[in-house]
Amino acid sequence: MSRARFHPVVDRWFSGRFAAPTEPQDRAWPLIQAGGDVLIAAPTGSGKTFAAFLAAIDDLLRQGLDGALPDAIQVVYVSPLKALSNDIQKNLSQPLGEIRAALEADGLPDANIRVLLRTGDTSPADRQAMVKQPPHILVTTPESLYLILTSERARETLRHVRTVIVDEIHAVARDKRGSHLTLSLERLAALSRHPLQRIGLSATQKPIEEIARFLVGTGRPLPTIVDSGHTRALDLALEVPPSPLEAVMSAEVWEEVDERLAQLITEHKTTLVFVNTRRLCERLTMQLSERLGADRVTSHHGSLSREKRLEAETRLKNGELKALVATASLELGIDIGSVDLVCQVSTPRSIATLLQRVGRSGHRLGAVPKGRVFPLSRDELIECAALLRAAREGQLDRLIIPQRPLDILAQQVVAAVACEEWDEDALYDLVRQAYPYRDLPRKDYDDVLRMLSEGFTTRRGRRAAYIHYDGVNRRLRARRGARLAALTSGGAIPDLGDYRVVLEPTETFVGTLNEDFAIESAPGDIFQLGNASYLILKVESGKVRVADARGQPPTLPFWLGEAPARTDELSREVSRLRRDIEQRLSDVPGAIGWLVATGVPEPAARQMVEYLAATRAVLGVVPTQETLVLERFFDEAGGM
Repeated sequence: MSRARFHPVVDRWFSGRFAAPTEPQDRAWPLIQAGGDVLIAAPTGSGKTFAAFLAAIDDLLRQGLDGALPDAIQVVYVSPLKALSNDIQKNLSQPLGEIRAALEADGLPDANIRVLLRTGDTSPADRQAMVKQPPHILVTTPESLYLILTSERARETLRHVRTVIVDEIHAVARDKRGSHLTLSLERLAALSRHPLQRIGLSATQKPIEEIARFLVGTGRPLPTIVDSGHTRALDLALEVPPSPLEAVMSAEVWEEVDERLAQLITEHKTTLVFVNTRRLCERLTMQLSERLGADRVTSHHGSLSREKRLEAETRLKNGELKALVATASLELGIDIGSVDLVCQVSTPRSIATLLQRVGRSGHRLGAVPKGRVFPLSRDELIECAALLRAAREGQLDRLIIPQRPLDILAQQVVAAVACEEWDEDALYDLVRQAYPYRDLPRKDYDDVLRMLSEGFTTRRGRRAAYIHYDGVNRRLRARRGARLAALTSGGAIPDLGDYRVVLEPTETFVGTLNEDFAIESAPGDIFQLGNASYLILKVESGKVRVADARGQPPTLPFWLGEAPARTDELSREVSRLRRDIEQRLSDVPGAIGWLVATGVPEPAARQMVEYLAATRAVLGVVPTQETLVLERFFDEAGGM
């Protein structure tokens, strides 16, 4: 397959920028141009996003040259991350500008294809401008798409949508955000005057057929799957400190880990260091700054303001940073330039997460991603060894899609009815077209309608009746306040009640702090956020006012309940590795040699074998998924 069907200007532009299309691009373009639904599954860095966009740009360009390009949104790109949306808009503007210049050079009419970003960070003025002059390509998030669909004026801009692109689809499919998005897509399909072409993009997914169904819903043919596989050649290795690991990390061993990290960062041009929690992110940033310089290292996590995160991404891309310490906020495909090395500190608790994160390095065609994993305890050492073994064997976590979440259904029913009157059977049919709701029992649907029409009783009386149910004509209409409730209470991201950090005297928003940390803090305290230290001036309701502490030694803030859980597949791999080592414990040197042959460094192999040998000596067995060990402890008073 070739790019022969592209307009000559687009074809020439692509040939001037790239040596050749990647495999996903080559296979997907003819399918997208034929108008079918497509799911592109390929490793990070294989040009998936451009595979989806270039066909859409070509179509818009041809409309423009024919003088038939209306002021209407035709392409909606949905990304799970605001940062990713911002990145896509930025990376689309340059190709579109270059293609316009090529049209002018050829003496062809101008085709001004507009792109607009609409997220929770978009200003009210920009939102109004979108309604007055809609873009041709809308870049947005699942939550903002829902708000546009529910808004009285903005929803009219979606009536001409032909194509929807869902990026990093695996990142939303696993939780209620995905259920919410599928209902929004069905509402979009019902609103648009054109059949909706759906294109899904993902780096890691299993089972792929279920993700394909998730993309298109029920009642439509399965999309064509362009599967380039999730595996690439990877340079993966374990890093263990010279001192033996214990049940928890001591300060001395942390020093050794910091020194090794600093050494690796110095040996490479740019390094991404991934951690699981924001507190560890700030702690590691501070420790590396002391060794490498505060201007060469910074942090990136969800509690930093959009401006601070964008500044960190730009500095890394421009080569101003040696290292960026990040949580999952940088896990997905944001363009941060060329990264040489990814270090994962502590187990990521998931095979797919490790592949996703290590894939952020070598983010160019032909490059080999390079990753180093730093376990922080003996148990983590075994888990990380099992993780690397699973990655080398090409295994992947199974993605489990939530089934029929009724709280999400209630939100979307109120939003749909707030926009227009519905027949109750027609709305039920629309809901069941969304894959998570394909088996929704009629009784559950009727119970949700009853709750929304009758409300529920509290000590202050009857509340939350948002729709009017006409039982005779079986029609659903909105009550007063329904649209406001839908617009202010939509989405599946939990409201954490964090405190905003505001820098005086400029009133600059810096980021957020956990509510408990903010309440426990007092004026005069100094804390670190984004590798800068701040002096607390005043703690108000929902806001912490701070001044620049000018480098004074800070304490580290804490956030609660943010570490990830281990996947079932990784748990099975840990159990398998424990069992394999236990079977070889009668020959300790042989067991160590076997681990070394599987790619585990000799010091790490020795620690693992000695740890499990000691475990068996004390407990009589090595705990696995088949052999559970329950331990009990007694206090001084004899209580268990």
